[in-house]
Amino acid sequence: MRVLVFVKATTDSEEGRLPPTELLEAMGRYNEELLDAGIMIGGEGLKPSSQGKRVVFDGASRMVIDGPFSETKELVAGYWIWQVRDMDEAVEWVKRCPNPMFGPSEIEIRPVYEMSDFAEIMSPEAEEIHGRVAEKEKALAK
Repeated sequence: MRVLVFVKATTDSEEGRLPPTELLEAMGRYNEELLDAGIMIGGEGLKPSSQGKRVVFDGASRMVIDGPFSETKELVAGYWIWQVRDMDEAVEWVKRCPNPMFGPSEIEIRPVYEMSDFAEIMSPEAEEIHGRVAEKEKALAK
């Protein structure tokens, strides 16, 4: 199963406070462990929301909102994409993670939908389209 692992933002990360060298080294070693174990597919840290934008959808209408965004506890400061056996394995790997922030922090784990999750509602046309998309994704990953 694939999971998306979110490092939740803090006041420090939203202020753009960079981690100390020791934390960069510890996170680098942790990422190496994830890669060596065949768990990590990808991941990155994110710049503060002050450098981001949101696009709000309402029917055909689109509205762009410039950051920063309030509610720091709802923001993401970084992410990983992992391939794990199950949620228990993901939790065990998160528990091994160095604290990614200066003080208290949270990491959230969310399962990624797989195409098989949509089997009951998948039309042949949708299956064909998503098959093409998957092939193009594979080609770009090379």
